[in-house]
Amino acid sequence: MLIVLAEATMGEGTLDAAHDAMAKMLAASRAEEGCVSYAYAVDVLDPAKLHIIEKWVDADALAFHFQTPHMAEFQAALAQQDLKITELAKFQADDGSPVM
Repeated sequence: MLIVLAEATMGEGTLDAAHDAMAKMLAASRAEEGCVSYAYAVDVLDPAKLHIIEKWVDADALAFHFQTPHMAEFQAALAQQDLKITELAKFQADDGSPVM
C-alpha cells in the first residue's frame, strides 16, 4: 500500500472558494479502483493549514490517479486559489494492524 501525506497553506477564504472543487475531487478519487481512502482535514490549531491523506493499493493506482481528468480539473481549479502545497511525500506501507 502507498500512503500519500501532504500539507498545504491556504489564504483566507480559500477553503470556501475551493469547497466544490475539493468535494468533487474527493468523490471522484474515492470511486477510483485502487483508492483505499482519500481525505482532507483542516488543522484544528491552524485553520490556514490543510492536511491531505491518501491511501492507494499500489504505485499503479497512484499513477493512474495522477492521469485522471478529475485530477487535471482539480489542479486547474486550485491554480486559481491561494493554496500552496508545503509538504508532499509518499510512503510504502503494509496493510497495518491494530494499535491496541
